[in-house]
Amino acid sequence: MSATATESQTGEHAAGPHPRRWAALGVIAISQLMVVLDATIVNIALPSARADLGITVADQQWVVTAYTLAFGGLLLLGGRIADYWGRKRTFMVGAIGFAVASAIGGLATSGTLLFGARALQGAFGALLAPASLALLTVLFTEARERAKAFAVYGAIAGGGSAVGLLLGGVLTEYASWRWCLLVNIPIALVALALAVPLVPESKAHGDTTYDVPGAIVVTLGLASLVYGFTEAAKPDKGWDAGTTWGFIGVGLALLVLFVAIERRTRNPLLPLRIVLDRNRGGAYVASMLVGAGLFGAFLFLTLYLQNVLGYTPLRAGFASLPVTVGVLISATVASNLLPRTGPKPLMIVGPVLAAAGMISLRFIDLDTSFWAHLMPAQVLLGLGLGFTFVPLSSLALVGVPQHDAGAASAALNATQQVGGSLGTALLNTIATSAITAYLVAHPPRSPQEGQQAALAAQVDGYADAFTWAAALILVASVVTAVFIKVGKEELPAGESVAHVG
Repeated sequence: MSATATESQTGEHAAGPHPRRWAALGVIAISQLMVVLDATIVNIALPSARADLGITVADQQWVVTAYTLAFGGLLLLGGRIADYWGRKRTFMVGAIGFAVASAIGGLATSGTLLFGARALQGAFGALLAPASLALLTVLFTEARERAKAFAVYGAIAGGGSAVGLLLGGVLTEYASWRWCLLVNIPIALVALALAVPLVPESKAHGDTTYDVPGAIVVTLGLASLVYGFTEAAKPDKGWDAGTTWGFIGVGLALLVLFVAIERRTRNPLLPLRIVLDRNRGGAYVASMLVGAGLFGAFLFLTLYLQNVLGYTPLRAGFASLPVTVGVLISATVASNLLPRTGPKPLMIVGPVLAAAGMISLRFIDLDTSFWAHLMPAQVLLGLGLGFTFVPLSSLALVGVPQHDAGAASAALNATQQVGGSLGTALLNTIATSAITAYLVAHPPRSPQEGQQAALAAQVDGYADAFTWAAALILVASVVTAVFIKVGKEELPAGESVAHVG
């Protein structure tokens, strides 16, 4: 179906840009920030929530991974729903559901209920996020305007996690950990109230069946993989345990089954033509690698600030701001450079800068200076993330047919969230193993030495995690150099954008 036909059915205007596109971008930005920051806002609140609800140390990670797993695993289905059901309608249902799930989590009376609420948040976030990105392809059709819109989106994708840490610290210290969840309710209500008059409806037409078996299999496969990594981090399990490799094996088998289902399904959840495109495939792999390193970095940086340096939740939140500053600077620069240079140079430089910041964090100690060491390392990390996420958002939609816009958008979000889930589990295993090895190699001879050794062991474990996170992010630069071939003239702009929307 042509873009004109689609627009006549959805109320869009082919003659020119949407008159309220910048106001609509503000609505989309608010909702996207809510979804992104929720992956990290509970990090600083974890100790308080664990004590209040009686959550064990082994289970506390599910407060984070229940969200990222449901979010990443269901994003592909959410993208298809947005395409066929209507992107504005999907956006609004996602916002309502997200607010309800946040209320359940904020009022939770047990760890199990909190885990369930976080998974429900992720499920509705999986509706909200792809609808938001797909709407950008409809609203912005001029090259420079589109670059600026993607700069906003990229800045939120890269800096939202750091904002979540800051907001989590403020709310935990001055209110309650519960407000880290309840704060989403007024944000969602504002986004809903503004979306009704400002955001236009758009949808794809044709075959509108849903690949539910594919969605179930891929979500279970990813969950099994993450659980396998989690088992490896437990002292009584480890990499030698049969359950560790059993869950990892089942996860990999389910992902292979997912590919087989997608090849045979008439209307697949993830059309393989989207992934097999050289440029988009490279962008998705890079997104997954950066997500794996990024989520792990924020988790271990938060633990280091509070557990080793003794920062309060509020101070730890403010100590995470340099990443956001770096992202805002580089996202602005990248939006201006993207139409001139194309995505490849930025996506090579970005991960290199981010990895350099991670390597700097690898040299932390028991009394590392914030201003001399932690602050510049985080700024460097943020600069790299901004240069990476802005071109990624645009590159993932290059040459996507209109019928697949939501699926392609969802795949970009999914790769980052799935990478974050797998990366957090893997890096946690690496850090835990390093901590255990350090204590075995340096047995304390007194209680006082024991306390000091425990702190030194944590530093050693976190340093190993930062090193591996840097390696993951650096590989993204190599993937970009090998696979990305899109030039600046091939970025979505002008008439080509109309066919995407």
